[in-house]
Amino acid sequence: MRNILVVLSGPSGVGKGTMKERLMQRGEFVFSVSCTTREPRPGEREGVDYFFLTREEFERRIGEDFFLEYDEHFGFYYGTPRGFVEAKLKESSVLLDLDVVGALNLRKNFPSAILVFLAPPDPAALKARLEARGAEDAKQIEGRLARADFELSKQGEFDYVIVNDDRDRAEAELKAIVTKEENRE
Repeated sequence: MRNILVVLSGPSGVGKGTMKERLMQRGEFVFSVSCTTREPRPGEREGVDYFFLTREEFERRIGEDFFLEYDEHFGFYYGTPRGFVEAKLKESSVLLDLDVVGALNLRKNFPSAILVFLAPPDPAALKARLEARGAEDAKQIEGRLARADFELSKQGEFDYVIVNDDRDRAEAELKAIVTKEENRE
């Protein structure tokens, strides 16, 4: 069995966090903690959910080639620390949860990464999930829904697409993909 880099991606609210948690329960993955310049959401912990950096610190690290990929959206930077991923891949498989642009940018630096796109069953379901999160106001939700149109247009560039209309079925499909890729020669 080989160590793999799996990237979960898709629009905000599609269920990446839930699928991440379910996959992590297998105990075979290390989760790569990303860096961001946004403020922590309720319950998020430094070094566990994200590394929270100032904008100045993030920009300094860009210049130092610290990130495998980074992007700015909704007014905040997000990026994947290169050294962490490279070190952990020597020991185990690594899981990333990235937005669509980040996933496609990462592919440039890691062509062997397995990109998995989680798609909503329909736009109404995505809107309901974003509203149920309670993390953003109506204007922010509308911005995320507008970006979702762009993100959905990119799903053909991913290795796999899973429609997250049933969590158990989507989880089984994701686990089957991981097993297949870990056993690929």
